[in-house]
Amino acid sequence: MNILILGSGGRESAFAWKIAQSAKCQKLFIAPGNAGTGQYGTNVNLKVTDFAGIKTFVLNNDINLVLVGPEEPLVKGVHDFFLNDEQLKSIPVVGPQQEAAQLEGSKDFSKQFMERHNIPTAAYKTFTKDTLQNGLAYLATAGLPIVLKADGLAAGKGVLICTTLEEARQELTEMLAEAKFGDASSSVVIEQFLQGIELSVFVMTDGKNYKILPEAKDYKRIGEGDTGLNTGGMGSVSPVPFADAAYMKKVEERVIIPTIEGLKKDNIPYKGFIFIGLMNSDGEPWVIEYNCRMGDPETESVMPRIQSDFVDLLLGVAEGNLDQKELIISDKTAATVVMVAGGYPGEYLKNKVITGTENIHESIVFHAGTSIDGENIISTGGRILAITTLQDTMFAALQQATADASRIYYDGMYFRRDIGFDLL
Repeated sequence: MNILILGSGGRESAFAWKIAQSAKCQKLFIAPGNAGTGQYGTNVNLKVTDFAGIKTFVLNNDINLVLVGPEEPLVKGVHDFFLNDEQLKSIPVVGPQQEAAQLEGSKDFSKQFMERHNIPTAAYKTFTKDTLQNGLAYLATAGLPIVLKADGLAAGKGVLICTTLEEARQELTEMLAEAKFGDASSSVVIEQFLQGIELSVFVMTDGKNYKILPEAKDYKRIGEGDTGLNTGGMGSVSPVPFADAAYMKKVEERVIIPTIEGLKKDNIPYKGFIFIGLMNSDGEPWVIEYNCRMGDPETESVMPRIQSDFVDLLLGVAEGNLDQKELIISDKTAATVVMVAGGYPGEYLKNKVITGTENIHESIVFHAGTSIDGENIISTGGRILAITTLQDTMFAALQQATADASRIYYDGMYFRRDIGFDLL
């Protein structure tokens, strides 16, 4: 079969790497892809939100399945676009429809969903520009630290943890009255701060049945020791020692099953991935957020641990028979170290020549913000490469991924050398 992946990051590189291994995949296309995805399939110069262009490509290239990587096309309704088009409606899209994608696209929608279906989450209230004064009054009654979340998509930057009342009031005013995050902060969710350690849980569902993929822990801060600014993710590790069978049983019973059942009760069809961002607080799982797609860089640690045919699992989602598909998970540890541009997550260096990727033999180099310029691979994004290795122990995996990242060079190169150290 012919498969199209939408996206251009490390997540899509990991998907392409895994899908290319399947005997069920005849031709693989990645739109727009990057300098690394071309080794697994054919890159296509198409934006992920160019639905008309995607339609033309899908029909001209006899595409049998579309896998959507990032959230933007899902929130903008790419799945609905296919279902509402006579020529496209029989081609399965793995990724939820627009209403279901609101689990990520609107923090308020997801909090209401959790409240409605008794899924453990932090206490919250939502405010708009018109109710700003009420929001400021509410802050005075809430404990500190307090979390402010832009309701809409803000490219991972819309969540602020405020440690003083003065800071919280200023940020809330800037978000609502001054549109700090544009339309994304036209509503703001004020949420209780949860103490604990974070965990990313990934579920594949056909809307009725589900499979729990390998869990992962990602590292968001730019600096070692989890210091500095938040980023899109500096690395990830899977499995996570504290997410043992007993803990994951709690997650399944209290979070995953109520989520799948809640979608059914609300008549919200869902075919795709559900990313559940959890806080492990004294051994109890609390939901921080949902995403309507796989995480990045967690996907780069999750995919190498899946031993079964990933295309077969995607077909299970598409055809509604996921329960009949086999999911085999390796008990080895995958570690991912993300290499970023100088200056990231602020204004960062671009168009730097990358050398040394050919020296990596024990790890997989997943490209993210890269492109080809003549003979050279150059940097185009903030997060440039994700170096992933699969080893028998966590220590060996962390050591290998870090050592291999050191074998690559570009001007302004930076990566964290302490990914996973908190888990050892």
